[in-house]
Amino acid sequence: MKYISTRGDARVNFSEGVLLGLTPKGGLLVPETFPHYSNTDLEEMRNMSYRELALRIIKEFAEDIPLEDLKRIIEKSYSKEIFKSDEIVTLKKVEEKVFILELFNGPTLAFKDIALQFLGNMFEYILQKENKLVNILVATSGDTGSAAIYGTRGKNNIKTFVLTPFGKMSKFQTAQMYSVIDDNVFNVAVEGNFDECQSMVKAVSEDSDFKTKYHLGYMNSINWCRILSQIVYYAKGVFDVQKESNLNINSEIDIVVPTGNFGNILAGYYAKKMGIPIRNLILATNENDVLDIFFKTGNYKTRKKDEVMVTDSPSMDIASASNFERFIFDVVEENPETVTTLWKEVKENGQFNLAKTKYFQNIKKCGIISGSAKKENRYKIIKEVYENTYYIIDPHTANGVFLAKIFKSDEPLLCLATASPIKFEETMKEILGNDLIFKRPKEYENLEEKPQKFIKIDAGDIEKLKKIIEENSIR
Repeated sequence: MKYISTRGDARVNFSEGVLLGLTPKGGLLVPETFPHYSNTDLEEMRNMSYRELALRIIKEFAEDIPLEDLKRIIEKSYSKEIFKSDEIVTLKKVEEKVFILELFNGPTLAFKDIALQFLGNMFEYILQKENKLVNILVATSGDTGSAAIYGTRGKNNIKTFVLTPFGKMSKFQTAQMYSVIDDNVFNVAVEGNFDECQSMVKAVSEDSDFKTKYHLGYMNSINWCRILSQIVYYAKGVFDVQKESNLNINSEIDIVVPTGNFGNILAGYYAKKMGIPIRNLILATNENDVLDIFFKTGNYKTRKKDEVMVTDSPSMDIASASNFERFIFDVVEENPETVTTLWKEVKENGQFNLAKTKYFQNIKKCGIISGSAKKENRYKIIKEVYENTYYIIDPHTANGVFLAKIFKSDEPLLCLATASPIKFEETMKEILGNDLIFKRPKEYENLEEKPQKFIKIDAGDIEKLKKIIEENSIR
């Protein structure tokens, strides 16, 4: 299995791709081909444990990793000690034919753990095998950063630099990152929003000499390994719903995905492409509805800094979607020249429009439909679910459940729960009452009172960011 660039400037194997991240021209890596599962394959996979299923799917994309080594990495990444359960993900039924798949059983209580525990261990394995080192550079709107830190802290040959939008995350999210004082972790608090953090990461990455000299690597969803590991829980979720609903292996279900940077739903799109029985993927945004507008109109228009709304679902507060390029590569029939042209338009004009092109029908046929939710929708849904079931969903998941109500059909519907409500305690108490008591995991008791370590810089100060990396990198 080889990986090619969305901009036509790379062809590498899996291990090379993990270390590369962005290609020299700023492209993203995608597999040259995808496997497609037969009914026999699906029947076999349906009764596998999470770890068995992960090995079955991932091995086809990581052919340069010996099977026994890959198995050990998967077992280490998805141990019961790390995820508190052998199931890794857990299925909850909230009403007739509506299910929630909890993806937040990992150490940082968010779905990013599923990808970043695996990616952290894969980084360590490849670096040791090839006698290399890496300085991880990552931007976060709240959850990716903490999962990246907990996926790499204490690991050999790795230092991690996490850019966060200062003052724009929940108190729990902030403390979860800033209280990590390990020598190989550096929190960089940016006086700006998430998209500015992301732009700074990309700006440093585009300096090829600096990138090479300081061995930069990436744990944002620009790294293909993250998308790959997320395909697994789509398969597991579909199979679990089928079994719970007494459906046969060909019965398709709809899946609602709270969406920000498009990485999560992209994994679902690839799972569907590979033959996992998914009918529709329902893309749920909050008020920052750049992607909802695109799927309705064909117009992809990024937002300026002052146009991004700060909401109670901060991981979805985005101006542009960093993973969207992989999807568009498929839409334009894998033409790297077209992708390059479109992203040049984004850089120069902030948008591109496919509505009047031959590619618009590809968007309509891709199996993704979309919608958006507002604060009042989230609050109403959270109250409704709690009153009916005593089950609490976080604000990100609530965007998805709101859309589930709109798109519900006679087929089973699965909502992805991307974070524990514990991470948004202030918001949950505002909605459900101040007498609400959350029982935190022991390691997070009094989290906000722990000492914090971070370096504050201005948005767009690329030279200051480079200096931080120069002074603290592993070389």
